[in-house]
Amino acid sequence: MSDAKRAPDEPAAPGVDRIRVGVGGWTYAPWRAGMFYPAGLAQRRELEYASRHLTAIEINGTYYRAQKPAIYAKWRDETPEGFVFSAKAPRRIVESRTLANTGPQIDDFINGIVELGDRLGPLVWQFTARHKLDAEDFAKFLDLLPKKANGRRLRHALDVRDPAFVDSAYRDLVRSHGMATVFTDSDEEPSFADITGDFVYARLMRSHADSITGYERGAIKDWARRASLWASGGEPDDLPRIGPPSAKPDPKQRDVFVFFIGGAKERNPCAAMTLIDELSSHSA
Repeated sequence: MSDAKRAPDEPAAPGVDRIRVGVGGWTYAPWRAGMFYPAGLAQRRELEYASRHLTAIEINGTYYRAQKPAIYAKWRDETPEGFVFSAKAPRRIVESRTLANTGPQIDDFINGIVELGDRLGPLVWQFTARHKLDAEDFAKFLDLLPKKANGRRLRHALDVRDPAFVDSAYRDLVRSHGMATVFTDSDEEPSFADITGDFVYARLMRSHADSITGYERGAIKDWARRASLWASGGEPDDLPRIGPPSAKPDPKQRDVFVFFIGGAKERNPCAAMTLIDELSSHSA
C-alpha cells in the first residue's frame, strides 16, 4: 500500500504504462484525520495532496454545477504535471428532454473546462436509468460532441444506465464515433467491456469496508492485469460483453482510466494507491 504520509509538495505518483488510477472527487470528510489525508492538513490543500498520491481524479461536482473557467485554472495549477482529471458533464445537459438541442449548453461546458489544459482527460456523459433515450435523438447528440477545443483533443466516455438501451446497436453507434463506453463494475448498472474507442474508462464500485484496501489483494491483482492488457491493446476475457472480443489484439496502445467510485467510499483512495503500487511493481 502507498505511504499515505507523503508530503503534499512531493512529486506526483507516476502514471504506469498509460494507465491512470484514481477516485471520484477529493472532498470527503471521512478521508480526513488519517483515513487518507493526514491529520491537520488544511482542506484547501486536499487537491494538492490527492493529486500527488493518485494519477487521476474524476470530477463529480460538475454534474451538479459547472464551474467558472478561473476555478478550473486554479485546479490545474494545484496539480502536478502528468496528473489528469476526468469530469462528468452537467445533468442539465444529459437530462434534457431533447438531447439534439443541447449544442449551446455543450459548448458552454466545454469552453469552460478546457481551462484545465493538459490536465483535462475524458469527459463523462452519464445517463441515468430513468432517462429513456430515443435512438435517433441520441445519435444526433453524439454528433454534437466536439473532437477538439482550443486546439486540444477531447475524449468522450458514455455511461448509459438504461438496460433497455444498452445493446449491440448502441455499442456500434458509439464505436462509429470512436468514443468509449464506461465499463461499470457493478451489479446495479449495465456492465460490458466491449472496446468502442481508443481508450478505456472503468469505474470500479465494489469496494467494501471490511478490507483496508477496499478490494482484496487478489482482486487488485486482477484489475492490474486487466488494465495492463487494455493498455497494451488486448482485451480481458473474464469480463461481461455484448459481443465477442476482437480476434487479435489491437497493435496500438491505449490510455486506460480506472476509478474506484462508490461502494465503501472511505476505502477508495487506499484501493487506488494499492492498484498504482501493483502496476508499478509489474513495470519495474
